[in-house]
Amino acid sequence: MQGRKLLPLAWLLCLPMTTWADGGDLDYGSYGIDFGGIDHAVRIQDNISLYANGAWMKRTPIPAERSSIGVTELLYDRNQQRVRDIIEHADPAVSPDARKIADLYHSFLDEAVIAKRGLAPLRGKLAAIAALKDADQAIAYIATLQDQPEDTPFRCYVAQDSKNSAAYLAGVGQAGLAMDRDYYLGKSADFVAARKAYRGYLARLLTLAGEKRAEARAGAVLALETRLAQAQWSNVENRDIQKTYNKVAVADLGKRLPGYDWPGLLKGAGLAAATDLNLDQPSYLAKLPGLLRQTPPAVLRDYLTLRLLDAYSPYLDRSWTAAHFAFYGKALDGRSVDRPRWKKAVTLVDEGMGEAVGKLYVAKYFTPEAKRQADELVRNLLAAYDQSIDGLDWMSAETKKEAHVKLSKYMPKIGYPDKWRDYSSLVIGPDDLAGNVRRIAEFNYRRFSGRLGQPVDRGEWGMTPQTINAYYNPANNEIVFPAAILQAPYFDPKFDPAVNYGSIGATIGHEISHGFDDQGHQFDGDGNMRNWWTPADEQHFKDVTARLVKQYSRFEPVKGHHVNGELTLGENIADNAGLEIAYKAYHLALGGQPAPVRDGLSGDQRFFIAFAQSWRGKARDASVLKQLVSDPHTPDLWRPIGTASNLDPFYQAFGVKPGDKMYLPSEQRFHLWW
Repeated sequence: MQGRKLLPLAWLLCLPMTTWADGGDLDYGSYGIDFGGIDHAVRIQDNISLYANGAWMKRTPIPAERSSIGVTELLYDRNQQRVRDIIEHADPAVSPDARKIADLYHSFLDEAVIAKRGLAPLRGKLAAIAALKDADQAIAYIATLQDQPEDTPFRCYVAQDSKNSAAYLAGVGQAGLAMDRDYYLGKSADFVAARKAYRGYLARLLTLAGEKRAEARAGAVLALETRLAQAQWSNVENRDIQKTYNKVAVADLGKRLPGYDWPGLLKGAGLAAATDLNLDQPSYLAKLPGLLRQTPPAVLRDYLTLRLLDAYSPYLDRSWTAAHFAFYGKALDGRSVDRPRWKKAVTLVDEGMGEAVGKLYVAKYFTPEAKRQADELVRNLLAAYDQSIDGLDWMSAETKKEAHVKLSKYMPKIGYPDKWRDYSSLVIGPDDLAGNVRRIAEFNYRRFSGRLGQPVDRGEWGMTPQTINAYYNPANNEIVFPAAILQAPYFDPKFDPAVNYGSIGATIGHEISHGFDDQGHQFDGDGNMRNWWTPADEQHFKDVTARLVKQYSRFEPVKGHHVNGELTLGENIADNAGLEIAYKAYHLALGGQPAPVRDGLSGDQRFFIAFAQSWRGKARDASVLKQLVSDPHTPDLWRPIGTASNLDPFYQAFGVKPGDKMYLPSEQRFHLWW
């Protein structure tokens, strides 16, 4: 589910009949099933993922520059090439945005200028850090960094008020760690190795900056970050939207959290207009001033210096980018080769001026027919949800009424925004990469901070049209599907309906269901956090979803490391509910007529195979480990297994019976909207 900070969702998609340079030879035939990827040595009743994708997995290596390979990555590559073509053919004479796109791209590719400038773009910040005398000055300085690229022990933001979605609310939460909290605190050999690599990376950054005693100083900074991690909340705790909602009047902050100069801090953060502030993790924020004051000033300066160098290392010369890749690419992701520079340049332009690029992308690649059929799919999925609510025997009439109201207020956004973002105030220089990165961060932060006191813009998008992804935003009660996800092979107007409903249909169902998962069901149709469930219905929901926590916690994607069923609960609910509703919507679309048999497969069989192939992928253990500790999604191989094993029509379609590895007794299967 998308929340205040719009966490990314990891979808893996299918590809068309295309030969890809990265080893993805895929043939989806005339209607969307890749028969060449199926491993007939595996019984689908034992493992739907390995059956649908096993042959592809055996013949497809993970490219050296990647931590994973799959349909998402391959489709991403195609999209990057498309965006590269758009960028390189942007005519600077046509518009100011085209000029900025061209200049931003050029600034990343001009390595000679980057090398010549060295650390000059950071000298002012390095001097400011060197002048800090104590923790109080450090906290005041951190406040001024809220609109900067470097991470800090707390981060400020402005988002919709969870209990009043018609208004914006400023907030502050924990941050400042280069790795996920579990990497600092975990005792397994994997985490110990990561900490060793991180300390080496910090020492390397200090050495490149010309500093002495790099090893000892890096160790002291790692120790400080470990203390920060010990004080911070876990990822599971941060999923509790009730606990992370702590709205306090600015006038009362001094009493609630002493130890901060709140007027000075908010002014430094550009939030002087705030009348209230949400405290995401109050206990951490209460401990932070004391923790920093107990830290020697020299260590605080080194920490802030390293946060700065870490943030800008991808935008400095090759020695810096090599150090950055050695840690983040090799140690944490398991990659052996860095990405080509042009791909990094495209990513920066995409992130920095995404909607300006998106406007050009939509004009070239998003067809009216794709939008029309996507609209139809969404309507059918919403209709299937509506019918499912009526058929639930466990939900009371009172709660059903509220659920229907919420569903009726869903706002689908398909393809691209109605109003494009204005980049006129963003300054981009053709020979100032570090400055461009800084100004993009400032532009984005000020766009958010400037919302205080303004009407909520519900038309705004949290993703660009060229993003291969989708999301649900509870504050707006909206489901958003960018143009890039609505393309072959994940979705094609010419594909068999069973395939489209099994792939994009399950995705649409997934996003719709986020409004009714363990977090989303706490928001009403207007986007306000409000309990609209009867106590009995709420208890049933908790009891049933607790079963799902146990189911997924049994998966062990990396030896010694299991899926965290609590962390992944919301996404697992959405996977299961989304597949249930996509199946119902598929049969609604058939209009009561039987689906034709194609290549010996019934419509239901094609539906489930397409679903499993939409999650095709393989990843390095290091990357999967990082996902297990920080990502609310179950790793891809296990997502079709977890969902299909709960859905009765899967058993009927393939004759799954006791003794088969995917068999679950009926009383253990998870059904929420069935």
